[in-house]
Amino acid sequence: MNETKRPLVLVAIMLAMFMAAVEATIIATAMPRIVADLGGFALFSWVFSAYLLMQVVTIPLYGKLADIYGRKLIFSIGIILFLIGSILCGFSWSMEMLILSRFIQGIGAGAVQPIATTIVGDMYTKEERAKIQGYLSSVWGISAILGPLLGAFFVEYVNWSWVFWVNVPFGIFSVLIVCLFLNEKVEQKQQRLDYGGALLLFVTMTTMMFVFLQLDGDSFLPWMQLLFLFVCSIIGLIWFIYHEKKTIAPMVNFSLWKRKEIFYANLASLTTGAMLLTVSTFLPTYVQAILEQSPLIAGLTLTAMSIGWPISAMIAGKMILKVGFRLTALIGGGGLFVGSICYLTLSSIAYPLWAALGSFFIGVGMGFSTTTFIVSIQSAVDWKSRGEVTAMNMFMRQLGGVIGVALFGGLLNRYLRTYFENVDDKVAFEPTIDEVNRILDETERVALTNDEQLLLQEGLSGGLSYIFIALLVLAIVTFLLILQLPKDGKIKEAGN
Repeated sequence: MNETKRPLVLVAIMLAMFMAAVEATIIATAMPRIVADLGGFALFSWVFSAYLLMQVVTIPLYGKLADIYGRKLIFSIGIILFLIGSILCGFSWSMEMLILSRFIQGIGAGAVQPIATTIVGDMYTKEERAKIQGYLSSVWGISAILGPLLGAFFVEYVNWSWVFWVNVPFGIFSVLIVCLFLNEKVEQKQQRLDYGGALLLFVTMTTMMFVFLQLDGDSFLPWMQLLFLFVCSIIGLIWFIYHEKKTIAPMVNFSLWKRKEIFYANLASLTTGAMLLTVSTFLPTYVQAILEQSPLIAGLTLTAMSIGWPISAMIAGKMILKVGFRLTALIGGGGLFVGSICYLTLSSIAYPLWAALGSFFIGVGMGFSTTTFIVSIQSAVDWKSRGEVTAMNMFMRQLGGVIGVALFGGLLNRYLRTYFENVDDKVAFEPTIDEVNRILDETERVALTNDEQLLLQEGLSGGLSYIFIALLVLAIVTFLLILQLPKDGKIKEAGN
């Protein structure tokens, strides 16, 4: 094989990214039914956080491995692990089993999107890359359409297990195409891997996520011990940064962060990642439980991203070369702000179309911002560092998702617990977090009395309203970070 078949490899890359992207919308749509089936609403956030934790921890490691051993090998290993986890998820008989399977799935997911994006960065020039990144961003829009439709179909007519098993054919096909038609020149030289940094990052993120998820006020650990664990996570983070700066072959090269466009693009990716995963996790639950809509309607409120995201991504790819990435990204920041306002007012308007409008503007914001961030940082470095900086940007986005879902999930549980403890005795049953399971299933919901249903809905609506406030704060912070990008913002291609 003397030459890479770029069209075929691009198709395979887009299929792999679709597989990873559809996981967000398809499982978010199915989660209320999964929780109603397996029980354990208190573990709701763990299903998302377990996946995101392993994805975050492995992204920088995969980026480094891809620069050492080549994109093809690491990409294939990641997809295989992802498929193993997907199969196990479908066979889960309890929430604990599902969470464990999501850990495995997340280990593989860490390689899929960053390595796929890096392969595109290798195959295309700066001018081509801006256009192709727009195509890749549109994959998220397509997945936003098909994800909820597939999720609703499997939940209503087959079984929720298929929301995981549907990944298998896409993954197998993608691996075969990349292995057969991607030709890359890899320098065979001995390099060290930063296993110490990976271990420090894993311990730090696991401890922090555990503390966030225990903020529900019903932790089996005393508050002083949770505070101790939180302090340990902060110390671990500082130690990780110190270790990375001193080690010979760091997993995260912080010297690259000295470039202003990389530094602020990564920080903004942290906040946009928190917004994206928080919306994908909690919006379908709000629409189903509070607005009493079907899983299909709940999923379709997310698919509105599919209108705003791909269109804005395509426009962003052209605007970057003309006006620079600062102005392009600022448009994205404005879209995120408007979308957050829509969610914040959802309790007053209480109509699914308003939720869909919010998703549309979130899609516009993500299309303009994420496309701009990726193209700009890839153009700032050469081939040897492109996998690392791409993985780091993906890492920051997923890290935001981990922190957002874990923190907001823990605070939601805490709000519900406090709310239910302070209600009067108007209802015949004792309200608990697990009782929320009943309003996530239409059959269980109709069996409740009006007072019981209203109590559960008011508690959940109040908790989710605080999450929507947090989304607005994140949108404002994102906009302020984008303002710090270089004013000239014109992309200068580094050597290949």
